[in-house]
Amino acid sequence: MSTFDEVIAADRRIEPRDDMPEAYRATMIRQIAQHAHSEIIGMQPEGIWITRAPSLRRKAILLAKVQDEAGHGLYLYSAAETLGVDRTDLTERLISGKQKYSSIFNYPTLSFADVGVIGWLVDGAAICNQVPLCRSSYGPYARAMIRVCKEESFHQRQGYELLLTMMRGTDAQRAMVQDAVDRWWWPSLMMFGPPDDDSPNTARSMAWKIKRHTNDELRQRFVDMSVPQAEVLGVTLPDPELRWNAERGEHDFGTPDWAELRRVIEGDGPCNAERVENRRWAHEDGAWVRDAAAAHARKKELAA
Repeated sequence: MSTFDEVIAADRRIEPRDDMPEAYRATMIRQIAQHAHSEIIGMQPEGIWITRAPSLRRKAILLAKVQDEAGHGLYLYSAAETLGVDRTDLTERLISGKQKYSSIFNYPTLSFADVGVIGWLVDGAAICNQVPLCRSSYGPYARAMIRVCKEESFHQRQGYELLLTMMRGTDAQRAMVQDAVDRWWWPSLMMFGPPDDDSPNTARSMAWKIKRHTNDELRQRFVDMSVPQAEVLGVTLPDPELRWNAERGEHDFGTPDWAELRRVIEGDGPCNAERVENRRWAHEDGAWVRDAAAAHARKKELAA
């Protein structure tokens, strides 16, 4: 039987019953749980616009997207459970503040244009980050990411289509889109995490082939992807240092506010308390559904 190190060196997958270092198991639980929490919390910023969508078509699109995010959370909680944890415990860790989720979901959505910009920038950043995870060394996580990435790609196209429509509209609509871009650009860059020289988990995750690219590499890829898309939209990205570097063959860009990222991660973002409180309320309010489902399952087992 191959050892853990041999499997990693051969670029094969670690499966749930394989021997693995406890540090690897703990790292995978942390990463998958944080990802699952992000999908569930991420339903909130856009979900509040379902009742205020400007048309039945936009309402249906948004409903479908929020449902997809719930499904992604369920896939990922299932992947985490293969490592010996329980999703109920993971939820308790989330609502007690013991586990984190993506910093991006602690910002408010102030207009319907935010729905489009989240689709374009936030889901675009997620795609940059998550497509390489389809080759992650932990099998259940990598396989879950294949479906998640397909759906995220569709979400990004939906968001971009909404912004194209608004940019062809009135002056007020175009101003609304530009305002949303101004507010979401820097938080989207922060989604990739701190810079490589201040990222405590990157080196080990790269060595274990959990991650395939560093935070800064992914951030650069996202910027290079977003600039031509912004030009087609006709919006200005709010970075005076953003310019093409012919020598590097990449864009130069400004430095995100890393102090802000630390504040948001530590719980001091604009919507941290609101997001967690909403999740706590939903968990407690839905207890009767979980209890009823468990009772029904026990009844079927007894009948069998």
